[in-house]
Amino acid sequence: MSENNRRSFLGSSATAAGVLILKPETVFGTQANSALEVGIIGCGGRGNFIGGFFVEYTGARISALADPFQDRMEAAREKLRASGARLFPGLNGYKELIASNVDAVAVMSPPYFHPEQVAAAVAAGKHVFLAKPVAVDVPGCRSILASGEKAKGKLSFVVDFQTRVQPVFKEAASRVHRGDIGTPVLGHVYYHAGRLRPKTEPGMSAAQARLSNWVFDKVLSGDIIVEQNIHVLDAGNWYLKSHPVKASGTGGRKARVDVGDCWDHFLVNFWYPNGVKVDFSSAQFTKGYNDLCIRIYGSGGTADTHYNGTVRITGDKPWDGVEKDDTFRQGAITNVRDFAASIRSGNYLNNAQDSVESNLTAILGRMAAYRESAVTWDEMMRANERLEANLKL
Repeated sequence: MSENNRRSFLGSSATAAGVLILKPETVFGTQANSALEVGIIGCGGRGNFIGGFFVEYTGARISALADPFQDRMEAAREKLRASGARLFPGLNGYKELIASNVDAVAVMSPPYFHPEQVAAAVAAGKHVFLAKPVAVDVPGCRSILASGEKAKGKLSFVVDFQTRVQPVFKEAASRVHRGDIGTPVLGHVYYHAGRLRPKTEPGMSAAQARLSNWVFDKVLSGDIIVEQNIHVLDAGNWYLKSHPVKASGTGGRKARVDVGDCWDHFLVNFWYPNGVKVDFSSAQFTKGYNDLCIRIYGSGGTADTHYNGTVRITGDKPWDGVEKDDTFRQGAITNVRDFAASIRSGNYLNNAQDSVESNLTAILGRMAAYRESAVTWDEMMRANERLEANLKL
């Protein structure tokens, strides 16, 4: 197989359908009737998924693509019906994309690369739509926070967490915050999912295989607690209106040992302010069982909320909510629409602070589990541990 046919990242499909949108001349490009020009950094599954939503739901034009793998860019250009999109290959291709005539960048690359790519985009005056997690380590989180601060009031800076924009989850959070479950006492949060499919192909070099399988690589992904489980940890922080102050944990690599070096399960206890304790677990190998849950037990009731499942409150002030909610898709669509609308209106969005806190929550849990000992938030921040990929294609 030729180098151009090497595959990378996770596969996914999205349908594109263009609708032209009107906006002020000062917003998109130089013509008052021009579409939002979006560049996508990272043309794997998420890049295609989000790119399709930009085209279908905002009328944006995908005008530039960057990815280490040529065939991924070519496939994305076809899938997104972006025949005129310029392609920028290689690990440094994002620099040329950012320097091109795009209004916004969708950063969908492996998380290890996010801080550097986002900093470059903001420095160039580009609006940023960013996949979670924002970074894999504390220095990366500090960088993202600095970029978010620099963007405030000047650019839209949106991290794609879905629960916080879904109406049913917003209603659940509002009810928790107004006291419908009484005083929060205990949380039970988990992310149990099946295996992901490896993307290695015959003939790949070790570096290509590692990059192609970045979701199984501790450094490139941040491990499963950071890369995947962050969804439920983010919602837990949201419900409790805080981040944890301490964590202890364990975990390991037992059911999935044939690819990468990520753990396949974590067990972590988090301590939040006001004496609230949260019991967290995750797995990325389960067969026949998948569930993402954020459950908060209060003195007067329970908020029982499931990603793409039941969202309800039981107890003194019950609320039926919904039996099934399409959070994964609809939340992403809402984020894309809101991002584009904010650029059109000039009312720029910025959720960097909450996103970084959720990212650091996941890193705290990872550190505690790796050490199998208690670690405080302040200890984690002082340690400022940096992950190094040393990746050379």
